[in-house]
Amino acid sequence: MKKIFFSIVTFLIAASGNSQTAEEYFNRGAEKSNLEKYSEAIEDFTKAIEINPHNAIYYCYRANARVCNQDYIGAVIDYTKAIEINPSYADAYSNRGNAKMILIDYRGAIIDYTRAIEIEPNFAQAFSNRGLAKIFLGQKDDGCLDLSKAGELGLDFAWDAIQEYCK
Repeated sequence: MKKIFFSIVTFLIAASGNSQTAEEYFNRGAEKSNLEKYSEAIEDFTKAIEINPHNAIYYCYRANARVCNQDYIGAVIDYTKAIEINPSYADAYSNRGNAKMILIDYRGAIIDYTRAIEIEPNFAQAFSNRGLAKIFLGQKDDGCLDLSKAGELGLDFAWDAIQEYCK
């Protein structure tokens, strides 16, 4: 009996010593992303999500790492999950728009950038990216207006894009 009890206690101590919290996995994944170890970061973000599947930030960070690994479809899926959890997550909409731009889904990107701007009306990067998506769809006038708004909001890149696309 003592052997069984000792074995159970030993197992519980070992198991509790190896368990990490979702936040610990998330932080480790963020560190790995900073070191450009994106596949390892994705593994850690996935573990964080397995422990706490209701944290939109975990999905968004995993999506960002997927983008860096050129898994744009996987990124769109993760950004979508982040948005389902937190429908007011402007960065998730904007980042999903960026992934859609790479996938040449300009209409989908415009919808996402528009939603990000509705949530954060001074989101300069979303205005700029929406402007480019509109220009790529042949909506030059509307696109240039968005680029101009992004420039007014302080995004210097927008002025460069105006010089390239709006003359």
